[in-house]
Parts: sequence; C-alpha cells; structure tokens
Amino acid sequence: MTFKKHCFFVLFFACCLPAIHADDEGNKAKPAKRLKAGDFAALKLRSIGPALMSGRISDLAIVPSKPNTWYVAAGSGNLWKTTNAGTTFKPIFENYGSYSIGCVTIDPNHHHVIWVGSGEAVGGRHVGFGDGVYVSRDAGQSFQNVGLTKTEHIAKILVDPRDSDTIYVAAQGPLWSPGGERGLYQSTDAGKTWKCILSKGEYTGVTDIAIDPRDPDVLFAVTHQRHRTVAALLNGGPESGIYKSRDAGATWTELKRGLPGGDKGKIAI
Repeated sequence: MTFKKHCFFVLFFACCLPAIHADDEGNKAKPAKRLKAGDFAALKLRSIGPALMSGRISDLAIVPSKPNTWYVAAGSGNLWKTTNAGTTFKPIFENYGSYSIGCVTIDPNHHHVIWVGSGEAVGGRHVGFGDGVYVSRDAGQSFQNVGLTKTEHIAKILVDPRDSDTIYVAAQGPLWSPGGERGLYQSTDAGKTWKCILSKGEYTGVTDIAIDPRDPDVLFAVTHQRHRTVAALLNGGPESGIYKSRDAGATWTELKRGLPGGDKGKIAI
C-alpha cells in the first residue's frame, strides 16, 4: 500500500469515529420502552402441554335422540360439542376447574343431562389431574361440580338406566401419591352425596365399570393398582382384578376362574 493510500484510510476512519460515537451516545440517551399490562390484552392463553402431549381424545358420547350431537372429551384440552356430526366443534368447559377430561356420559333417560369426570385416567408423566365430577342439566351450557374432588383421575361414569338418580363413578385416584378418593363410588341422589362401594388399597382404583343391560343390579368393575414416581411406574399388581356384584354394589366377588394367575395390569371390560 502506498503512503498516499495509507493516509487516506487513516483520515477516513478518523472522520467516521465521531459520527459512530455520537450515534452510540444518542442510543444510550433514549429511555427503554417498558411493556404494560394492556399490551397483552389481545393475546389469549392456550394449552401447550404438559410435556407437549396434547390432542388425545379420552372419551366420546353421542346423543341417542340427536345423532349429529356429540360430546368429545380431550385428555389435555377441554370438553367439546358438535351439533353437525363433527363438521365444527365448540369448547364448552373452558371456565371450570380442570382442563383434563377423563370421561363424558349422557343420561340415557334425560339426554340433556351430561356427566363429566375430570382428570384423564392414564399413567404417563404428561397427564393432567382433575377436580372431581361435574354435571350439566342444560345440554352443556353450564356445569356444576358435585364432589369427589380428591379423585384426580376418573375413568368412567355410568347412570342406572332405571333410575337417573343412581350414578356410578370409576375413580382411579391420584397417580403420584397414595390415598385420595379412589375406588367405585355410588350416588343415589343425583350426586348430592357419594359412597365408596368398592375399594382395594391406597394405590388401587377402579378403571372401568359395566352394567348388565338385562339386569342393572348386576355390575362389573375392574380394579387397577398403579403408582408413579419420577423414575418409575408401578403399572399393575396383586390388587388388580375383575369384580362382579349381583346386588347393585352392596357385595362383590372377584372373578378368577379361567384368568392367568399372578399380578395383573390394566384391564378393560
């Protein structure tokens, strides 16, 4: 590089430095803009978890008298209703205590009465817990919590086809801890009070139930022993089994004949 070119570059940078310095000083002089609560007024929160596991459908109920009307329970996101056979859906459980839905049941005698069990009854780390049983008496326009708030995970709800005041709730119970409200619960006053009619242990709940359509006094229930820790999942055990009642839940007999021996896992019936 010649001496003249060298001098040119030195003079050029010398002239630019004051401008750069002045621009930097100008930036420092500007006060920082602080966000206000109103800046977020147009934003709506949405569920992105937990563990990014959304989209699971845990249950589906179709109104017998209106086959285009369905109620769809999502494990990680609300209870949905369609009145056009699934073309469009509307969320109807956004303003209540649980976003996780385990099951939905329509009263066979009064199709505007909808029973909802909150808290999906699966054993993954991603699962959300619920806060009990809800009922709607206006086809999903509003819901009322009617108890069993410590169940956390409800697998199924059935209504006695002869008597709409008699409700059965299969409560799996807490996943991460013992105790809670777990087992098979019965109400004979449409959810005002509840009685546990089948219970096996502090880690064992009821994961499925069925009513004999020929004789509603005959019930079948499935127990499931489970417990999760951060590192492991106990998914089955000696307290898992199939039970039968011939007197609407007053007494129970375990069904063992023809089944494999040893510990059992999760069973559907």
